[in-house]
Amino acid sequence: MKKMRISVLLSLTLTLISQGYSNPAVINSRVSDSEIQSVSEALYALDSNKASTSEVIINPQTLIPNSETSAKNDLSPLPLFKQVNEASLFSKPTYKAFIALLDNYERKTGVSESVSSVEVQEQEKFLKETMKNTNLGKELYSFLNTKGYYSSWEEFLEDLKMMWFGLYSRSSGKMDSSGFEHIFSGEIKDGKVSGFHNWVRFYLLEKQGLLNYYSHSFDGAWLSYPDVLGMQFMWDGYYKQVGSAIIGSSPEFDLAVYSLCYITRPGKLCRLSLGGLQLNIQTYTWDKTTYGDGKKYIASAYPATP
Repeated sequence: MKKMRISVLLSLTLTLISQGYSNPAVINSRVSDSEIQSVSEALYALDSNKASTSEVIINPQTLIPNSETSAKNDLSPLPLFKQVNEASLFSKPTYKAFIALLDNYERKTGVSESVSSVEVQEQEKFLKETMKNTNLGKELYSFLNTKGYYSSWEEFLEDLKMMWFGLYSRSSGKMDSSGFEHIFSGEIKDGKVSGFHNWVRFYLLEKQGLLNYYSHSFDGAWLSYPDVLGMQFMWDGYYKQVGSAIIGSSPEFDLAVYSLCYITRPGKLCRLSLGGLQLNIQTYTWDKTTYGDGKKYIASAYPATP
């Protein structure tokens, strides 16, 4: 009887996995923490499109304790970004493909997203430019392919497209959100900023006068880019208490490390190593709806700050 129960449980587990339901124990055993740290170091070394310290100059100004992040006090009179060399950075194919996506979204939840054929083409171009056309993206695919997550580039890119750009509802039953919109572009939900974890988006809105930087509650230990900041800011009248972001990284680097963590450690803390320093990424799964055979959309991913 005991052997029969074990056999039934094993059969059920294999069935769920084949249908896309992730068994945390299986996921964690497929890739070790040390392997994640090793591949993240490789991605860090291959980020050839990251900003140099002369291309991006920031002025973090006031550092506040975590206990004061909800106070909504503007303690930094100057913009966060003192200088960004747009001609050098934003002319690169991955940046151009990323920026093209940012005007595709209704920022308020509860408002249905309308995705045109042109926007679908922009999504596919972004994934191709960041993943298939960079050594960094090729390294990520090679690692995930070796570990058995994907058997072909086509499967990998299609899964990223669904995982990141597939629509689901955060409010009122409307198809109003996606992982990409939430994490990279930012949303407004319940009167406050939700998501929003990208430095390029931050800079462009700040430049337009639509975003007011208040302070930061965390500054990473990196002396070059990519670095990490935990920021407080007001976006066109809506407040973000702690908006952590990787600063100075390329779009492909952000997409790669968030995807790496979501695929190998979904809904868990993912421990990376960048230049010998630890960076923790927290991911969340969207559990209310699925795509494919029970796979889960990405709900959120961001640098975890103390």
